[in-house]
Amino acid sequence: MALDKHNDAALTADLSEILRRVRARTPARILTGRAGAAYRTATQLDLREAHAAARDAVRAELNLESALGAAFIREWGLFEAATEARSKEEFLLEPERGRRFSASARPEIVQRCPAGADLQVAIGDGLSVTAVAAQVPALLPLVAAGARERGWTVGQSFVIRHCRVGVLNEIGELLSPRVAVLLVGERPGLATAESLSAYMAYRPRPGHTDADRNLISNIHARGLSPEAAAARILNLAEQMMRLGASGFTVREPSDRPSRIDNRAGASENE
Repeated sequence: MALDKHNDAALTADLSEILRRVRARTPARILTGRAGAAYRTATQLDLREAHAAARDAVRAELNLESALGAAFIREWGLFEAATEARSKEEFLLEPERGRRFSASARPEIVQRCPAGADLQVAIGDGLSVTAVAAQVPALLPLVAAGARERGWTVGQSFVIRHCRVGVLNEIGELLSPRVAVLLVGERPGLATAESLSAYMAYRPRPGHTDADRNLISNIHARGLSPEAAAARILNLAEQMMRLGASGFTVREPSDRPSRIDNRAGASENE
């Protein structure tokens, strides 16, 4: 009997270690246990907290200073450009309005941003202001510094309120960059509300679709780090410039694990 108890304890310890290692490989809620047919109380509360964070991230209105900080805004000369979506409700219900700049934003962008840059970075609130606040302060300086190290000209970055990915076409029309990068908040899930995406296009212009863009996604603490994301953005931009193209025909170098997703609405920001 004593031997059986010892074996049971060892088996339980081994199983606990296996479960811990499996859970560490994914942010998904797997092997969490249950109480009857339901989740345990702790798991249920965690789910409700994550769902509330996701809803808040989607509904939150962009406040530039509270999201990015006054010092960061001054350092990078950031300004805000609005799309035709006049409210968050309109942005969510009429996606097309988030793909076009407002009449007042267009001349300001032209006036404040030099045209023809090798790399033009814009920041969009998208479906998660939380993601913008969490990731952009670390990511933007890395991308800009890496671009300058490569000898590229870097355009004046700016922030877009009520932004959909299709606004890349208007950025191309107004500023004619070689490569445009849109750092935009992803639709939050129950794993995190802080995930950012980088949509990229070579010489974007009106009429471009998802097929003409590339995506590096899952930039967050449990996904792609700012350092790794910056390296991949720069390497992909370099490849776009070399090939003179972007979209489904362009892939990251094969020695890098691919997170590019060219599917329509991959982060539901289209």
